[in-house]
Amino acid sequence: MSAMSTYPVSVKGVLRAPTGEVVLLLNEREEWELPGGRIELGESSTECLAREIAEELNLAVQVGAPIDTYLFEVVPGKRVFIATYDCMLVGPFAPVVSHEHKRLGLFAPDTLPMHLPDGYRASIAAVCNTSVQPV
Repeated sequence: MSAMSTYPVSVKGVLRAPTGEVVLLLNEREEWELPGGRIELGESSTECLAREIAEELNLAVQVGAPIDTYLFEVVPGKRVFIATYDCMLVGPFAPVVSHEHKRLGLFAPDTLPMHLPDGYRASIAAVCNTSVQPV
């Protein structure tokens, strides 16, 4: 009998700038991703997301409704369970990118960048009521 696989969990947020663009971050794999990260002991998924966005972007957010959950293959053979939430900015929009990412990108929901995983694309489309464009 094989051992059951377990997967790390990453909580991600669809956050829009006051102008309506979606906030994305460029990671070390040269892929765009939604802000967020791993849950720490003793915090809820929404507390995790608010903390991660504060750490990654120096922004205060209110975490809203869950959007989606799915298993994502980050690199071949390595999977992470992703939970995405709708987020709302609380306070000023003056993002500061942490050492975790290369840069910040602001994209209109209907002109998302190429190197953006399909799951994130679908979560953005669900929140922004746009269709998921074929890549």
